[in-house]
Amino acid sequence: MADIVLHHYPSSPFSEKIRLVLGYKQLAWKSVIIPSIMPKPDVLALTGGYRKTPFLQIGADVYCDTSLICEVLEQLQPTPALYPAAHPGLARVLAQWADSTLFWAAMGYTLQPRGAAAMFDGAPPEAAKAFAGDRAAMTVGMTRLRPADATAAYKSYLRRAASMLEGQDYLLGAAPCVADFAVYHPLWFSRRRVPVMASILDATPTVVAWMDRMEAIGHGHVDKISAAQAIAICAAAIGPVTPTDAFFQDEHGIPLGSQVLVAAESFGPEPTEGELVAATRTSYTLRRFDERAGLVHVHFPRLGFMLKPAPRA
Repeated sequence: MADIVLHHYPSSPFSEKIRLVLGYKQLAWKSVIIPSIMPKPDVLALTGGYRKTPFLQIGADVYCDTSLICEVLEQLQPTPALYPAAHPGLARVLAQWADSTLFWAAMGYTLQPRGAAAMFDGAPPEAAKAFAGDRAAMTVGMTRLRPADATAAYKSYLRRAASMLEGQDYLLGAAPCVADFAVYHPLWFSRRRVPVMASILDATPTVVAWMDRMEAIGHGHVDKISAAQAIAICAAAIGPVTPTDAFFQDEHGIPLGSQVLVAAESFGPEPTEGELVAATRTSYTLRRFDERAGLVHVHFPRLGFMLKPAPRA
């Protein structure tokens, strides 16, 4: 199997989710540090348009969105399992809630003016301005919680997490599952990346103890490579892998072989264009060509993403 390459940056919450999953599964992986804001020419060489963080590369296959990345890592290394046999659907639904509703409440609280000022303390003023402008472009059209509403919601969600942890070490039992990694990463951002805002966790000590257990998992076996090296790995690959689930599920009246656009429903709406070569029950795969990366298959989950025909030239 080709190397697992994670494209990420240190302060990215969703990247921390996948770094911990890699550690949990004790997988060796290559680390490529990417910019936190645009421009991202090396990212786009591989993804064709998708610019959210992180994404996973295995040879000439690029996997977007952490929900899909978790599924891919589960296939590569089934044990320890991310999806508990007793509650696989519940684990997925809880993770989806955490990656959306909980995440935005945590960000609304953590990045209110005091938190944002602390995060950029010591940085030039233009750095904070550039970050704010970049994220504004990624959230265009989204309804964001105001700080007071986000704070109230975050407190409620922390209390609910605490109640789930009563009498057990992890959210759904004796071992961590995908839900734990999804709930953990926005809380990690408040606690470790913007510690001036971490006092919100003080009211739920069982959550803090659970966070300590999650943090102790670590990030596994990591080697650093450059973006240029990752692009060269893609270009040198024999070719993308054939999707393991070859069943074609057509919900759009768009046949395989069509030129299409895939874009996130809300956050980070920049589309990727390519030839639709797979549409399974859970994912889309686009074939595209880049001058530096060569032939690439870019994979997206169905949930949270939209598929439509590409405009005709």
